[in-house]
Amino acid sequence: MRWTTACPDWEQRLILSASIIPPPIYRDQAEHALAIFKELRVVDLPGKPTFGECAEQWVFDFVGAIFGAYDGETGRQLIREFYLLISKKNTKSTIAAGIMLTAVILCWREDEEHLILAPTMEVANNSFKPAAGMVRADAELSALFHVQDHLRTITHRTTKASLKVVAADSETVSGKKSGRILVDEHWLFGKRPNAAAMFMEALGGQVSRDEGFVIYLTTQSDDPPAGVFKEKLDYYRDVRDGKIDDPKSLGVLYEFPRELIERKAYLDPANFHIVNPNLGRSVSREWLEDELRKRLHKTDGTLQVFLAKHLNVEIGLNLRSDRWAGADFWEAAGSEPALVSLEELLARSEVATVGIDGGGLDDLLGLAVIGRCAATRRWLLWVRAWAHRIALERRKDIAPRLLDFAADGDLVIVDTPGQDVAEVADIVCRVNDAGLLPEKAAIGVDAAGIGAIVEELLSTDRGIEEAQIVAISQGWKLNGAIKTAERRVAARELVHAGRPLMAWSVSNAKTVQVGNAVSITKQASGSAKIDPLMAVFDAVSLMALNPEAMAGAVPGVILLDL
Repeated sequence: MRWTTACPDWEQRLILSASIIPPPIYRDQAEHALAIFKELRVVDLPGKPTFGECAEQWVFDFVGAIFGAYDGETGRQLIREFYLLISKKNTKSTIAAGIMLTAVILCWREDEEHLILAPTMEVANNSFKPAAGMVRADAELSALFHVQDHLRTITHRTTKASLKVVAADSETVSGKKSGRILVDEHWLFGKRPNAAAMFMEALGGQVSRDEGFVIYLTTQSDDPPAGVFKEKLDYYRDVRDGKIDDPKSLGVLYEFPRELIERKAYLDPANFHIVNPNLGRSVSREWLEDELRKRLHKTDGTLQVFLAKHLNVEIGLNLRSDRWAGADFWEAAGSEPALVSLEELLARSEVATVGIDGGGLDDLLGLAVIGRCAATRRWLLWVRAWAHRIALERRKDIAPRLLDFAADGDLVIVDTPGQDVAEVADIVCRVNDAGLLPEKAAIGVDAAGIGAIVEELLSTDRGIEEAQIVAISQGWKLNGAIKTAERRVAARELVHAGRPLMAWSVSNAKTVQVGNAVSITKQASGSAKIDPLMAVFDAVSLMALNPEAMAGAVPGVILLDL
């Protein structure tokens, strides 16, 4: 039997309020499960209606797809993984409770443990309380199940199959043999450096259970997606779009089409239904309009969080009131990565400057190359960063994000001392060998902490002259470069590759007013890393001097215009 979980026309379907969930593979199995699910009562609604009385059709479609993927003859679950991305207040946790309680009722395996994994105790209670309420609101279920509130466990009195809700970590899930698992608020796991290992422990029991499945439920993250959340989200977008053929995985993603995102059509209340299939039931259009109106002019990041949580608009830059002014225009100045690769930059440019910043063991080392396009005279920006592996241990809060940047190819995890120094020098020499560095003031450095790099660049076999290296004054003295960069970015006269590393670095930057000048420093930005952006400012300081390449250099070859 062959089926597909792709939905290539999802954009049009969501706009028209049509279903993006495929029909069940086995309709009889789906109807049997739905008959149970629809009788469960939602106790926090007036009159305690059943799901059959209060749920929208998309809920039944989702439940049908899950249980309708079970082959009753072979005992195999044909779709093993489900991913639901949906806006806040669309009864996600209540649906989770109903699905897993239905699974326990249908379970034929004795002593089988079903799990709901939640990132925190509060989220765990959000799923357990509705499930316990469903049992207590029905006399037949009350006779069938034993509810233990202190253990957050519901046990079938005959089969001893159970539903357990746990606040997950590697210890609570170690040794679990659960075949059916639901993960709630998956976005929060994306902030945990140990999440991948924890899921490996939690899902290990499925290897011996052909009837097993995993359901991930989530809203968008209140930060740019990272870690296991970003990995799963990207994967299920590709499955949905048909880029990856994986019939054993189903992604149900309620998000705006790219075209609507680009023109900010998510701000139009007429489009709220696209990411809120429960609009008019658990989600109030009037409330969304009122809350959006209150936040439209906010500059402290609360608008972005509201859009992420209630309209599933992915956060690209976390914009705060003390942000660098260029952050507002950063994403618009991005281009296709291939058009601002280092190779393309070297081929297009008539001259280039380099900026280097950072480099402590628990810090990032940032390298920025800015080339002036020979055709348009736009500034083309390319950035790379390095981090010692010890930084992943010392900076656990950003470790998942650093690993994402490494997977993107924009950050190098350094395993051996001196690896970063040698690789930075190699890139600088590559720019120099292309004949693009000026004879003087070509490489701007923050002198603190990068003496080893300067020594390497000045070694006899590197070919860099001392006059080419300039120490860039930091603090308020960097004000000119900061202002130049933001004006260039706003006018799209500084074009970058639109890479997540730089979006993150830009969003981390905090400004401090020093007299008439603006300062961006690592101290002001706290533990968040801004080294790649500081390297950009160092390179901007030198490119703003309108340099010329070394005498006799051959101008860049014009390939494509940006």
